[in-house]
Amino acid sequence: MVLSLDKKCDLTDSVNVGNGKTSIPIINEGTLPKFLESARMEKSVNRMNSRLKLFSGTANPALAQEIAWCMGMELGKVNIKRFADGEIYVQLQESVRGCDVYLVQPTCSPSNEHLMELLIMIDACRRASAKKVTAVIPYFGYARADRKTQGRESIAAKLVANLITEAGADRVLVCDIHSGQSMGYFDIPVDHVQCQPVILDYLASKSISSEDLVVVSPDVGGVARARAFAKKLSDAPLAIVDKRRHGHNVAEVMNLIGDVRGKVAVMVDDMIDTAGTIAKGAALLHQEGAREVYACCTHAVFSPPAIERLSSGGLLQEVIVTNTLPVAEKNYFPQLTILSVANLLGETIWRVHDDSSVSSIYL
Repeated sequence: MVLSLDKKCDLTDSVNVGNGKTSIPIINEGTLPKFLESARMEKSVNRMNSRLKLFSGTANPALAQEIAWCMGMELGKVNIKRFADGEIYVQLQESVRGCDVYLVQPTCSPSNEHLMELLIMIDACRRASAKKVTAVIPYFGYARADRKTQGRESIAAKLVANLITEAGADRVLVCDIHSGQSMGYFDIPVDHVQCQPVILDYLASKSISSEDLVVVSPDVGGVARARAFAKKLSDAPLAIVDKRRHGHNVAEVMNLIGDVRGKVAVMVDDMIDTAGTIAKGAALLHQEGAREVYACCTHAVFSPPAIERLSSGGLLQEVIVTNTLPVAEKNYFPQLTILSVANLLGETIWRVHDDSSVSSIYL
């Protein structure tokens, strides 16, 4: 299920966030069938007192706190600690009996530790009699291991999906997953939130002429993503970087398909890991006559030596990322811009929660 959040719900008691937008949407009663309206009116509760609970793991607590603030609620209290031998201990500090629980935990570095922490949090909620547990995974690790490219390889994305399901999650919410087929690895509902609107809004604020824009896919596999991005930028032209990869995290740019001469090139990808693809792609675009080069991605993985590659050489005018992953202050550099997806995720959580409430009333 792909959620498009271009249209806003009616809003009440909204909270202003930093970008001037509002949060805490509610479903308009008039949109419900007549036979559901009376039941909803009888059983509806104020959102501030609803049975929705939001908890955060240790992977990205700043994003979770911002999501809670945008939703007008407090983060649930949870005790997470490590034993001397590295084992993870989780205890919920408040009751979740009969509640709709959302756990915010990207599986970022250290990936294995944060994944295990998420599994234990799901188990703790299930054993505490939560009615429903949704894993909110802004960045889904192991998504790149989604198929066998050579013999005797594992498909780790499927394994991780099975682990999350068996731990007791009822639903998963992810942002810009690396490949769409990974959603099919889950045996539970998956809500796929696309963060492109956040980046598109920011680019629109820069007042770059649509005639000067060209959207660039850094590899052939990202063409569909770049094409969708280009259509929303006044149907900008598309260029493709043809690269040959000789090993994991090693990329070699070969040539460019398309014309970028004298234009502002916007490279679009789902993540920046070691930045080899982005750096070599930017160098090629400048060689082909691009006036400026922007790099846009949802997930700022930034494994070494990404920061050195992105900040040196003056190749990139700006690197635009979101806060699905935490970026340490030591990794900040002048060209870096971090956009928040908290309002987007908060609105999605409310919609999923409201849909669940209506379904339970109907049943």
